[in-house]
Amino acid sequence: MKKQVLALAISAILLAACGKKEEPAPAAAPAEPVAAAPAAPAAPAGPVYDDEKVLNIYNWPDYVPEGMIAAFEKESGIKVNYDTFETNEALHAKLVAGNTGYDIVVPGTVFAKGQIEGGLLQPLKKEQIPNLANMDPAIMATLVKADPENKHLIPWAWGFTTVGINKTKVEKALGGMAMPENAWDLVFKPEYTSKLKSCGIAYLDSPTEIIPVALHYIGKDAYSNDPADYKAAGEMLAKVRKDVRLFSSTMIDDIAGGKACVAIAWSGDVNIAAGRAKENGSKDVIEAMLPSTGALIFFDTMAVTKDAKHPNNAMAFIDFYLRPENAALMSNEMGYPTGNKAGVAQVKPEIAGNKTIFVEADYFAKMIPPSSFTNEAREAMANVYNGFKKGK
Repeated sequence: MKKQVLALAISAILLAACGKKEEPAPAAAPAEPVAAAPAAPAAPAGPVYDDEKVLNIYNWPDYVPEGMIAAFEKESGIKVNYDTFETNEALHAKLVAGNTGYDIVVPGTVFAKGQIEGGLLQPLKKEQIPNLANMDPAIMATLVKADPENKHLIPWAWGFTTVGINKTKVEKALGGMAMPENAWDLVFKPEYTSKLKSCGIAYLDSPTEIIPVALHYIGKDAYSNDPADYKAAGEMLAKVRKDVRLFSSTMIDDIAGGKACVAIAWSGDVNIAAGRAKENGSKDVIEAMLPSTGALIFFDTMAVTKDAKHPNNAMAFIDFYLRPENAALMSNEMGYPTGNKAGVAQVKPEIAGNKTIFVEADYFAKMIPPSSFTNEAREAMANVYNGFKKGK
């Protein structure tokens, strides 16, 4: 019951958050009904498969519960080829180039809007996805700014970009210095970074992950399209560049293995790193932080490429993924909250009670909802980020 109440509270905040960008700042009043409940059309008698029993998936690393792909293969007889990418930029480049060879891809909403508008993704065949009805309407409503009428995207997982720490090592590196009230200070304020460089500071290696949190830290719109704002963020970042050890695409291992004691990372990855460190015999305490000024929410979504050779197999896999027991696995094994209302009851109590996975409503109200950037803004952002990374 506690899990259900918590999920409903989060859903209420999400629903109240719809309408500013892809998802507006939370408000107390109910949101306008921008998205209908995701009831699927009448489904066929059983799954519809393509003649060739193959499915090609392109997803983020460390982002699927163990055994899920094998279970789908056994049930469907479909051979799944599962490849991974490390940044939204890498996936976007492949989609723009065309002939990806993939059927299902998992873009973040910050890129998906432009991909839909550019005709890179095809509409879903909702009549083949009866389990779409399991999705929380409030979660689906957060996607309508990127995907009007929810025609193209289904949430894979959501979480937030934040500061992750090895608390044991951070406290030692800081000596007698108190932890800051705002955890972003640990990665952006020279007073702290100058001390923490001794145990390792890591940043996600992606301009669309680092520049938005830097903008937020200096009081700008995290999803500004103004190059002048990027310049200001770059000037702030330049002050701590000498203290940053890693620009990482393997953050889980870098945190769990001790290469970094503090990082700008995804919440779920920090929780996975904590579990992995324990499995390896470490007694260090690894935590995802809840910065006082808020963290940045992200949604990663399943979509079908415009040139998918196995679109029916893709719909079958999406429907399989949306079963309650599979949705719960994403929380129980991967440390990400589920937007599948039918799966909430199967989430383990210790996971449902983890405030860095299922955040409480009062903190959720502080979080920054996702939006998108123009192509011109992305280019300007990349220039600032690359200059920062090179120390220029």
